[in-house]
Amino acid sequence: MLIDFFFTLKDAKIPVTIKEFLTLLEAMQRQVSTASMDDFYYLSRLTLVKDEAHYDKFDRAFAQYFKGINAAFEGNSAIPLDWLVKRMQRELSDEQRAQLEKFGYDKLMDRLAELLKEQKERHEGGSKWIGTGGTSPFGNGGTNPEGVRIGGKGGNRTAVKVWEVRAYKDYDGEREIGTRNIKVALRRLRKFARQGAEEELALDATIRATANNAGYLDIKMQPERKNNIKVLMLFDVGGTMDDHIERTEELFSAAKTEFKNMEFFYFHNCVYDYMWKNNRRRQSERFPTWDILRKYPPDTKLIFVGDATMSPYEVLQPGGSVEYNNEEAGSAWLARFTSAFPKFAWLNPEPEGVWQYRQSISIIRQLMNHRMFPLTMDGLERAMRTLSK
Repeated sequence: MLIDFFFTLKDAKIPVTIKEFLTLLEAMQRQVSTASMDDFYYLSRLTLVKDEAHYDKFDRAFAQYFKGINAAFEGNSAIPLDWLVKRMQRELSDEQRAQLEKFGYDKLMDRLAELLKEQKERHEGGSKWIGTGGTSPFGNGGTNPEGVRIGGKGGNRTAVKVWEVRAYKDYDGEREIGTRNIKVALRRLRKFARQGAEEELALDATIRATANNAGYLDIKMQPERKNNIKVLMLFDVGGTMDDHIERTEELFSAAKTEFKNMEFFYFHNCVYDYMWKNNRRRQSERFPTWDILRKYPPDTKLIFVGDATMSPYEVLQPGGSVEYNNEEAGSAWLARFTSAFPKFAWLNPEPEGVWQYRQSISIIRQLMNHRMFPLTMDGLERAMRTLSK
């Protein structure tokens, strides 16, 4: 059976060797791990995969080959209640999902106001009241093409408003980078220039001057070589971006190292009339977006970092923000940014293959003049080339 598994990995373009495969067989013979699917997964990945860059291909190949075999392992384990609940929520067919009514933004807000007056008790699994696990537009954990999330966590990420105050976490700029590839990609954007006082030894000039001076040391100094590129990074934080914290922190840390003239601000889902630099104080320390637009010179490189996954209302509709009633649509603010800073790009941590299925991503791609790039090594290099032109 495992010989076919070996060839499945080879077909998935994973550079696994016969020696590594024999190591796996020996480990199993010596009972290094228990007879559970989880333990076998980690053991096989440890012995067969040499580079973490192949982890995703390994996961897909593993799932393809062992699909349906999980039932043979740990058959007596209890089925968690939360798994059954989530399973129940996924039972709607595509036709049933398509039949769910979209109210439209104004009608949705009016309907919520009516329900808040009428409803007197808790509801679950329904299609009308504010509750959980149903098809109503109001509540959480259910299925609806658009709605207002009230309490708890969402499931389908299509909420138009979120009825709670959420605490976001700052991205860690001191995080150690697991790979140097991000830094290497960002270096395409660097542009060095000599400036400042003569603080640095000019080695080549010193050698020439010493040779011309019959071997007597003649030290030459030169101004320090500094990267004069100015970078403004705007980070989406919270909500669906929680799934991408690790990669975003790596990017943030690498950018702080590579760009000495870098400023950053946070926003949630889409930019509106204010942003912030500290998520714990985002309600009290806000920076008006107009001030940010006016503060930095036009040659600043502008980089948005966000998954662009939200309700389309948040981009196109005044009052569409999930947190408050913004006076102007997010699209108006995005247009102002791209006009103020001609060199701009959007980095998206979501896989590029899903972009075409998410309406908000398509909208923002158009607003960004299709300068949206995946947060991968190839995507970073393409983004840096675009910003360097």
